[in-house]
Amino acid sequence: MSTENLYNEAAIDKLKKIIDQVDIGMLGTYPSEGKYIHAVPMSRQEVDDRGNIWFLFSSESETHQHIERDPQVSLLYSDPGNYSFLSINGNAEVSQDSERIEKYWNKMVEGWFDRGKEDPRIRVLKVVPQEAHYWDTKSNKLVTFFKVATRAITGKDIETGEQGNLEL
Repeated sequence: MSTENLYNEAAIDKLKKIIDQVDIGMLGTYPSEGKYIHAVPMSRQEVDDRGNIWFLFSSESETHQHIERDPQVSLLYSDPGNYSFLSINGNAEVSQDSERIEKYWNKMVEGWFDRGKEDPRIRVLKVVPQEAHYWDTKSNKLVTFFKVATRAITGKDIETGEQGNLEL
């Protein structure tokens, strides 16, 4: 696997591509009372043009409690079918931005908030990436397996994909 670090717009494009194909990632927060990360699945609402990742979530969640104490978060995205993976560390910003709530409101979100868009528990979460790393084979698992096997058997340098840092 070759290394290709990406910068600025190319880095944001790669980040968007992987997150959009996966959609649901594991959001990790850091509880003060434990030594292990607290991770929950979260469906992104948007990856904006600056690479920020947006979510809607509840002020009554453990995630919200953890972020209030420590805004550092980690996001992990995995698409094993396409062998695409993404690891992000960043800072969380929480608001009650009514314009964003309106923009992101949909039937799935409605299932979590039975009082509708005016539910006082709704929070907007913005994750601002500080560092990110990707792994992408640009092919499916079967093709990747055959490339790796061929490389192992023949000793030929067969490209199996790329990985690198994303500098946003």
